[in-house]
Amino acid sequence: MSHILVVDDEPALLRTLRINLQARHYSVLTAAIGQEALDSAGRVPPDAVVLDLGLPDFDGVDVIHGIRSTLAVPIIVLTGRADIEDKLRAFDAGADDYVTKPFVVDELLARLRAVLRRPAPPAPEPTTRIGPYEVDLAASTVTGPAGPVRLTPTEWKILALLLANPGRLVPGKQILTEVWGPDAEGNGNYLRVYFSSMRRKLEPNPGRPRHLITEPGIGYRFQP
Repeated sequence: MSHILVVDDEPALLRTLRINLQARHYSVLTAAIGQEALDSAGRVPPDAVVLDLGLPDFDGVDVIHGIRSTLAVPIIVLTGRADIEDKLRAFDAGADDYVTKPFVVDELLARLRAVLRRPAPPAPEPTTRIGPYEVDLAASTVTGPAGPVRLTPTEWKILALLLANPGRLVPGKQILTEVWGPDAEGNGNYLRVYFSSMRRKLEPNPGRPRHLITEPGIGYRFQP
């Protein structure tokens, strides 16, 4: 039985989701504020989290950061915020999927099943090099000639997927699906934005990358 933590400040919505999840044999805990959600996740680590961004005490993005600091469980954002900036902030913080209100309960449950069965990417070597940069995936650190380099959680997800497949092409659709979820397959602009940022951080000459390679119209490749 999977344990689901649902975080929202609307009592009627919490009740609806609890009833629907329990009817499908999930164990459910609910929280109406961010601190309660963090405390609950610390006491009983959930298998997945469904989280609103508009909470009375914390911004939901801060709750994502708090959960991500100790747990690697899937997080589905369920919110009325539909702006692309809010979506990117949530994904950068470590969200796995994003559903906007109003929503269909059956669709949310399908997305929950999808993130629960999503396999973890193959584990790459814990430490590797990208040119002059040393990447330690276990410690989530990058160290270059000028010292530490900060990557966002989304950049880490993309990089881990590439490093798990050194020298091999990873289709863009696969990256989008594994990092942002199945509805993101058509959003290739996400990858262009993130790869541009990653190259600025990890390529000595971002305009002529040697390690984070784009295969136009197909996908991306990490070249050791």
